[in-house]
Amino acid sequence: MYQFSIPVPVEFSYDRCIEFLLRSPKEILHSVADGKVYKAILLKDFVALTEVGFSNRQIMVTVLNAGPDFKDHFIIEEYISQWFDLYTDLKPFYAMAQNDKLLSQLVDQFYGYRIVGQPDLFESLAWAVIGQQINLSFAYTLKQRFVESFGYKQVAQDKTFYLFPTPEEVARLNDVDLLPLQFSKQKSKYVVEIAKAFVNQEVSKESIAKLSFEEAKQKLMSIKGVGNWTANYALMKTFRYPNAFPLEDAGVHNAIKNLKRMKTKPTLDQVSRVFKKYKGWEAYATLYLWKSL
Repeated sequence: MYQFSIPVPVEFSYDRCIEFLLRSPKEILHSVADGKVYKAILLKDFVALTEVGFSNRQIMVTVLNAGPDFKDHFIIEEYISQWFDLYTDLKPFYAMAQNDKLLSQLVDQFYGYRIVGQPDLFESLAWAVIGQQINLSFAYTLKQRFVESFGYKQVAQDKTFYLFPTPEEVARLNDVDLLPLQFSKQKSKYVVEIAKAFVNQEVSKESIAKLSFEEAKQKLMSIKGVGNWTANYALMKTFRYPNAFPLEDAGVHNAIKNLKRMKTKPTLDQVSRVFKKYKGWEAYATLYLWKSL
């Protein structure tokens, strides 16, 4: 085993982030037991099987399948720091939110909650497509079947670790190959098309990271199957663009309706007007509105 720790900002709640990771019992890419998270992380030529805990304001990481001379811990540290969004300074967001009728109570109630991301861009885009227009439970069922069928699996210490399928693996599939998993024809086609875009080097995490927010959004939307919602989701979850905002998101609409005690859902224009106050912090405003549901 190899162990190391990662210090966290004051405005970080491990418990709130764990709540998010526990949102579905069907989640296959990590497991949680006794407050610890177990997750496989792909390095260049090694799959690190990690145990992540929390103590004394530090994230405690154990690489279960590495020895004391393990040298790639800094890659895992970077992955986990991105995963829990440790680099974002939330002080300005909280200062803004404290003076907002919708957000003030939410930031008090869920203080320290951060965007639990998806550092892998292909996973982020594919998962966004898989989960569209179906309930969350069935979305996780499809994800579970997809990962079990085409992903990587390793068993260690009585725990099963999985990795999301790679673009190379998925690009080899035909549209119909996902239909037995109960993917719709359209979703099956789009997931394969997204994988091919990576394999053909039309898109990569590294190339998108160099672009401005609008350029990045347009580049992602040039991929067949990636619309505005999916692009914004990936820009929020993978790249931490603070202004990523899925305007048409039903969860955001329901949260505003509930918090404002409206009889009907707000129009897109009404949602846009609400979010004008959150300029520069749209992603975190979205996160806390989702958390209110």
